[in-house]
Amino acid sequence: MHIVFIEPTFPSNQKEFVRALRGAGAHVTGIGERPKEALDDDLRAWMLHYEQVPSVVDVSTLVDRVARIHERLAVDRLEATVEAHMMAAAQVREKLGIRGTSVRTTFLCRDKPAMKEVLREAGVPCAQSMGGGDREEIHAFADRVGFPLIVKPRSGAGASGTHRADDQEGLDRILDQSGVGHGGNVAVEEFIEGHEGFFDTITIGGSVAHEFVSHYFPNVLEAMRTRWISPQIVTTNRIATAPAYQEVIEMGRKVIAALEIDTSATHMEWFFGPKGLKFSEIGCRPPGVRMWDLYAAANGIDIYHEWAMAILHGRTSRRASREFAAGMITLRPDRDGTIAGYDGVEAIHERYGEWILDAHLPPVGTPTQPVEAGYMANAWIRMRHPDYDTLREILDDVGRTIQVHAS
Repeated sequence: MHIVFIEPTFPSNQKEFVRALRGAGAHVTGIGERPKEALDDDLRAWMLHYEQVPSVVDVSTLVDRVARIHERLAVDRLEATVEAHMMAAAQVREKLGIRGTSVRTTFLCRDKPAMKEVLREAGVPCAQSMGGGDREEIHAFADRVGFPLIVKPRSGAGASGTHRADDQEGLDRILDQSGVGHGGNVAVEEFIEGHEGFFDTITIGGSVAHEFVSHYFPNVLEAMRTRWISPQIVTTNRIATAPAYQEVIEMGRKVIAALEIDTSATHMEWFFGPKGLKFSEIGCRPPGVRMWDLYAAANGIDIYHEWAMAILHGRTSRRASREFAAGMITLRPDRDGTIAGYDGVEAIHERYGEWILDAHLPPVGTPTQPVEAGYMANAWIRMRHPDYDTLREILDDVGRTIQVHAS
């Protein structure tokens, strides 16, 4: 098969998809924004051809380039794995008759109000929500639902651009920042109290072939706004043995069916609290913050190869072992500036060295990144352990022990 892959060089783990496709037997053509000279030796060896374009979200340019590639060697599939590239890739597929995720499914996986409307009709429990750019309609929704509310971009990924409004004044401030009333358009949702996690899959023909459940500690919005917190993301190895996860699994499969997701990676966020289990949102792509690395380390699989096998051959090659739980902890500088040093790193290695997968500790003098830049913006450590509860205790100890100083 001949696969066109969008943007093989950035972010850095994009090359792993190319590696896996080539290893599973595909001919791979890459399309990206960086010059060919920027490709490393591995990518040069794994790809049959590479095309540079000014923008990988310019549909007309992509249609032209993919059509020319197809003339040289028939294109069987066009794949993208970054949220911002998904709609352009779907539109190119539709225009050129290439297999892959449809425009309708991609739209529903990006436009949060439309997504929830379809899922409510399918019986999936969701927060009350609306989308639009009319301030009066948004105020009426707030009067009906009550505060707090969550205001976010209609499409996007993660907590970027997401805000909590606790009262009318706060809502109006967020609407002003979002340009609502001047062409801006947002999704507004009922705030759901409870624990936040996610359900990720590799799905083949609408059926789940691999599945993983992970947890945020604390929830994302709090984690991305509070400096002193060392947030964690942990994937459990109890998915098959803990009955409580069955409801999450069943909801995830119902969502995949309702949105007609065919052969794709998926990333679905959920909440569980006083109102029960509630769907949050889904993307037909892998999760961010390199979660697939943790799934691979926890389950004894090359997950990129599993994805490539699904794309190329309609099957996976092995089962997830569930041998380990795995997680990452973000270690934030005590202030913005430049990294001045670390305390406690040696102590953590002495206590838990055998469970450490890898770590990123930027050297002294490195400029810090702001808290809202994300889980991997500054220092972090990734670990695994056979027992989920023990891993949580270890990660808590890491957060208490390691201090990142800035000046």
